[in-house]
Amino acid sequence: MISPSSIDQIFETARVEEVIGDFVQLKKAGSNYKGLSPFSDERSPSFMVSPVKQIWKDFSTGKGGTAVSFLMEHEHFTYPEALRYLAKKYNIEIEETVQSDEQKEKANEKESLYLVSEFASHYFKNILHKTDQGKSIGLSYFKERGFTEETIDKFDLGYSLNEWQAFTDEALKKGYNIDYLAKTGLTIVKEDKRFDRFKGRVMFPIKSMSGRVLGFGGRILITDKKAAKYVNSPESEIYYKSKVLYGIHLAKQSIAKEDNCYLVEGYTDVIQFHQTGIHNVVSSSGTALTSEQIRLINRLAKNITVLFDGDAAGMRASLRGIDLILEQGMNVRVCTFPEGEDPDSFAKQNTLEELSDYLNSNAKDFIQFKASVLFEESKNDPIKKAETVRDIVNSISKIPDRIKKEIYIQECAKIMDISEAVLFSTLAQINKKDHQDVNKREQPDQQVFEVIKNQEAPKKVDVQYILERKIIELLLLYGNKTKDFEDLVLKESESGELELEPVIQQAKVFEKIFLDLQDDEMEFSNPQFKLIYYTIIERLNQDVEFDLKSFVNSVDQDMANEITSILMEDERYTLDNWNRMDIFPKEKEATVAQIVSETILSLRCFLIDQKVKGFQQETLKNKIDTNRNILEEVKDYSSLKMLLSRKLNRVL
Repeated sequence: MISPSSIDQIFETARVEEVIGDFVQLKKAGSNYKGLSPFSDERSPSFMVSPVKQIWKDFSTGKGGTAVSFLMEHEHFTYPEALRYLAKKYNIEIEETVQSDEQKEKANEKESLYLVSEFASHYFKNILHKTDQGKSIGLSYFKERGFTEETIDKFDLGYSLNEWQAFTDEALKKGYNIDYLAKTGLTIVKEDKRFDRFKGRVMFPIKSMSGRVLGFGGRILITDKKAAKYVNSPESEIYYKSKVLYGIHLAKQSIAKEDNCYLVEGYTDVIQFHQTGIHNVVSSSGTALTSEQIRLINRLAKNITVLFDGDAAGMRASLRGIDLILEQGMNVRVCTFPEGEDPDSFAKQNTLEELSDYLNSNAKDFIQFKASVLFEESKNDPIKKAETVRDIVNSISKIPDRIKKEIYIQECAKIMDISEAVLFSTLAQINKKDHQDVNKREQPDQQVFEVIKNQEAPKKVDVQYILERKIIELLLLYGNKTKDFEDLVLKESESGELELEPVIQQAKVFEKIFLDLQDDEMEFSNPQFKLIYYTIIERLNQDVEFDLKSFVNSVDQDMANEITSILMEDERYTLDNWNRMDIFPKEKEATVAQIVSETILSLRCFLIDQKVKGFQQETLKNKIDTNRNILEEVKDYSSLKMLLSRKLNRVL
């Protein structure tokens, strides 16, 4: 287990904006950062990171927390794994305490699959470099491809011995469970037989965005018509092909920096580009491009450049993936290589400058590319030309941005020599059909003249919940700050009338809140708020220097999530960028004392209303005459409510 001193060092060193910035493209928004949610499919940013508070909040899903909770949520890390990831990122040496057998057994199945995959990666790498077969076959192959030792090490390339059970026997000898070897697909189990899936293949570990081994791709080196050239790990609880891009863990920072991602087809394409010096490149690993893979890129950049080799049939099949990219609101460019060349071979034969110049000069906008590919086949056939035009307009219809749509229609009209009016008409027909199809899927069949009854009434606002939440927020943000509070005392004037006279008292925010709530014997109705309230008060009483980041890191995950949600709720307005529209919200820091007084007075008024309603309900329920005592109580509470209302009006 990780020692407490190491955990403290990790929390003190890690910066939430740097950690999340490895996975999400963040842009400055006032004192915060914003970006697209990594947990939902969206086009407008609702994900916010606060460097000051060292927390994050995803308004689209309600999730939030610290750097550690982000890794646990996004990468499905356990708590210790998230800490180890951060320690590695910030070069912190971890101090370990001895782990008991019982604690080892508690590791869940998913973690066991990760551990098996990690072991396999080290094993294959070791075989490549330290066995005669690995060096003479596997290493020789990689060297022939032009890969340097540094590149081979960077991508953790390996080799699986050409023996039926070499890997499985070694894994079992090291204590790994056969069930997990089978579930990751590393070992194939048939009745009482066990054998290695990747026998006699060079190995390409496939990793998550954070660099965890999820699965493998294996390439056979001998000519065997019965064996597939490439074999991938089967899908498992940790490996979903549709959600993974090869090389993303090494490319993510470069993709965000360049605001562009090169998309290639194979493992070696990615590796060769990296070796040449272009790092913002990933591969769909031989599978058809999926929406989930595009969303991975979309969180880092808005531009994708798809790279094709000279194979026309392959290009046509890949054109379908472009429509998926357009649907995500991304900008697409396409670049093809000379006939007989692919990204791997072209990068190998050219310098970084030559490769960069070629990509910049030959990358075409998707519409120009699609028109040039399809137009050549249809220019002498009116029927085919009409189909080509409809195909291109269909792609344009996928674009969410209306301005971009119009510009592309104009471009298409020039290229295809057809009037804009016809293209706009065709676009309108496609959009109408798509809209009708969506409605058919989403709406259940309804009878003609069917009356829809029992519509849900609008939800009632829970005033007490809002006020209690506000008190927690004030304690978290300003609990340890000293402020001047104006207390309004009731005094008799010279004319004999009662008046509210202001008295200034200096106090810490948490002391003011605690004493006022104590005076009125007010309790929180929400159990979680109550627990958070007393936890904060206790910490503020103990620590002269209350540190919000340390406090959030010290409480359990449920409480940390609730605290994060409360703290970030107030930052939501920065997502709308009011300052750009010359609307400048007032800084809360300047009016803390006023907000504290207003919140407490509002809560007291609300509780009095509840008390009076309780008297009314009790009288009606018991069917008794309203006696003098109840009338006196109601009168007293009503007088107090009037006094508090006067105070509240003064505060406002």
